[in-house]
Amino acid sequence: MSTHLGAAPGAIAPTVLMPGDPLRAKWIAETFLDDARCYNEVRGMYGFTGTWRGHPVSVQGSGMGQPSMAIYAHELFREYDVQAVVRVGSCGALSEKLAVRDLVIASGACTDSSMNRIRFEGLDYAPVADFGLLRAAYDASAARAGDAAVHVGLVLSTDSFYHPRPELTARMVKHGVLAVEMEASVLYTLAAAHDRRALTICTVSDHVVTGEETTTREREQTFGAMVEIALEAALTPS
Repeated sequence: MSTHLGAAPGAIAPTVLMPGDPLRAKWIAETFLDDARCYNEVRGMYGFTGTWRGHPVSVQGSGMGQPSMAIYAHELFREYDVQAVVRVGSCGALSEKLAVRDLVIASGACTDSSMNRIRFEGLDYAPVADFGLLRAAYDASAARAGDAAVHVGLVLSTDSFYHPRPELTARMVKHGVLAVEMEASVLYTLAAAHDRRALTICTVSDHVVTGEETTTREREQTFGAMVEIALEAALTPS
């Protein structure tokens, strides 16, 4: 067991899907995995392991924000030898090119957090997705006719859900940032530090420009296309 995960050795699969919401982790496990078993309830941050098309897969909640994601990603990589993590989360659309329920595959993650500035002593590090996972996710999404539009590009991983400086976010949009979320930057950084693979796929749950948004229950239980694409990508041979 690690500090924040109550899993026994071998209880967590080499491939992990990570939603922020632990109840979404429970829904994913119950909806998509066969023979899912709960391995973690510490602090209510559910984790499950089951199989998908015969392949072992785990689903682990990360909580909200980069500090929380960093705790769980670090322990998964270091204590449980997890090889690939795909974040399956929600995001807010910043661009009029996006609509609610569109999918965003994050090729890279900008951030307003100080975590990497501290890690790299002021140097600007560019956290990016694993290309193999990104390519597999895009291919899987392209094969799904009739589903929501899929966008590949930059996201902003912010430390503030209620941002006090919205004009700074607007500046990011002018430089190509598609959406805002709260975890991708540190996930990509820690995957690189541990020589592991990581990807973030988000469903647009609300639109900063139009004000349109989904309900709490919809965010928890209806973002299935994102999960199926994540599973396809994570289990595609590299």
